[in-house]
Amino acid sequence: MSNSELLTVEPLDLQFPFELKKQISCSLYLTNKTDNNVAFKVKTTNPKKYCVRPNTGVVLPRSTCEVLVTMQAQKEAPSDMQCKDKFLLQGVIASPGVTAKEVTPEMFSKEAGHLVEETKLRVTYVAPPRPPSPVHEGSEEGSSPRASVSDNGHGSEFSVMLCFRDLAWTGLNLKKTHLRYFSQFFQVCNRQNHVKSSFAFALFKTDALLLWRLRIFLYVDYLKGSLHF
Repeated sequence: MSNSELLTVEPLDLQFPFELKKQISCSLYLTNKTDNNVAFKVKTTNPKKYCVRPNTGVVLPRSTCEVLVTMQAQKEAPSDMQCKDKFLLQGVIASPGVTAKEVTPEMFSKEAGHLVEETKLRVTYVAPPRPPSPVHEGSEEGSSPRASVSDNGHGSEFSVMLCFRDLAWTGLNLKKTHLRYFSQFFQVCNRQNHVKSSFAFALFKTDALLLWRLRIFLYVDYLKGSLHF
């Protein structure tokens, strides 16, 4: 924040989250601390690189004006991520009733005897914000995708797929007494509305491989809490 008598400028450091081939904008807030109209003008050392809207205007007494500075899309990134571009904000007391369209370059001429207040602004590049880490559907943020089924019978489809993948490598022998678990397993899947339930039912009905049955029964034990992975 500047310590100017006419306009308070915030921020003094224009920070652009630099990304190649993308326009990036940054806002300036000009606050008129006086009881007079204050005309302003924004200048830059690199006018082809930036678009300033509005670049001239009038800030009413005890009010704030927003200025949007847009950096055009860049094809190359500087090697050291340093920017030498500068901005200059000029402010001058304007006549009562003056409008933005009536602001002229002569109002900021020091040779004409006008008292022009100037504030220098610099430009810095910052790293763009990181995208949020993906959260698997059906699992809470920060929890394992293999979280056990909750008390209300709802589990994640992703954990079902993981268990089927892991159990495909299991060659444990299973007693026939575990056959009764299948009906329980099918009911649980049906309550959870898993698309895997129809798949599990089809696998059980197929007598080609005992290993497919093992996967189903072991997953039932996993749901009942007797197996841990």
